[in-house]
Amino acid sequence: MLFVRAIVRPEKKDEVLENLSAGGFHAATVVDVVGRGKQKGIRMGDVFYDEIPKTLILVAIEDKDKDKITDIIIKTAKTGTSGNFGDGKIFISPVEEAYTISKGTKGL
Repeated sequence: MLFVRAIVRPEKKDEVLENLSAGGFHAATVVDVVGRGKQKGIRMGDVFYDEIPKTLILVAIEDKDKDKITDIIIKTAKTGTSGNFGDGKIFISPVEEAYTISKGTKGL
C-alpha cells in the first residue's frame, strides 16, 4: 500500500477530485493548507506573501495504482500547457498497515 499526498492549487481541487473519482479513486481526505515552495512566496506590489493557500489531497492506494494516480493528478493540477510555479507537488510513501474502523478489517 502507498499513501499519496498531493498539494495542489485550491482552484484545481474539485477538478482533481472529480478526475480521481472517474479513475476509480473515490476515497480521499482534503485539507486546506498554506505554505510556500522553492519560490519562497510571492510579492505583489509592496506586499509579500510567504504563506500561499493550497489544498492537500490524501489518498491511500495499492502499489499497482501509483502511475495511474500520479498521471491523473499531474494532468489535472497542471496549469497552462507547460505548468507554472505553484502548481503543487506529489509525495508518495509506503503504508505499513491500514484498518477500517467500523468493521475492524485490515487493508484498504
